[in-house]
Amino acid sequence: QVQLVESGGGLVQAGASLRLSCAASGRPGSTFPMGWFRHAPGKDREFVAAISWNGDNTYSADSVKGRFTISRDNAKNTVYLQMNSLKPEDTAVYYCAAQICNSGSLYDAVMYDYWGHGTQVTVSS
Repeated sequence: QVQLVESGGGLVQAGASLRLSCAASGRPGSTFPMGWFRHAPGKDREFVAAISWNGDNTYSADSVKGRFTISRDNAKNTVYLQMNSLKPEDTAVYYCAAQICNSGSLYDAVMYDYWGHGTQVTVSS
């Protein structure tokens, strides 16, 4: 079992920055691809960013490119999402996810095996 705990969400004004963290536990010594998704009211869950197990490869949605950066610190079993130049349309619950048993596309939510409970990000205009 893997437990994922997100933190770092909050209420900010447009143009501000936030850094989300996702701490993984339950499989010491293991590293695996991780992703961030978000879910806004009335919308489908949306891919935000993903990172390979060693951090060499990162992927991000067009809507956040140039503003959001995903990174990881395997020594701390933590993945980060640095969010700059936030916009009201970034408002959502942000979830981190781990791909352990599958090996499919990191853009696809169904390819992830474990999910955190989410952290709310609200951006006011």
